[in-house]
Amino acid sequence: MKENDYNLVYFAGDEYSDLAELSIEPKPDTILRVFMVFKAIDELIDIKEQSLDTINREGFTVIEWGGVEIN
Repeated sequence: MKENDYNLVYFAGDEYSDLAELSIEPKPDTILRVFMVFKAIDELIDIKEQSLDTINREGFTVIEWGGVEIN
């Protein structure tokens, strides 16, 4: 990412969770799945800021993170 002039970044939410089912036993009390999608772009563009939800970690918590570059 740092080699690109600009990066367009989006954090997938339910659309990612719906496509990539997760099964954990025992069932976690709290799950946070972060999946970043980004694309290199040549010039600065104006986009609406993405609103991200927060969570309260309680009990057994699972954090999953990953990402993908779109060419």
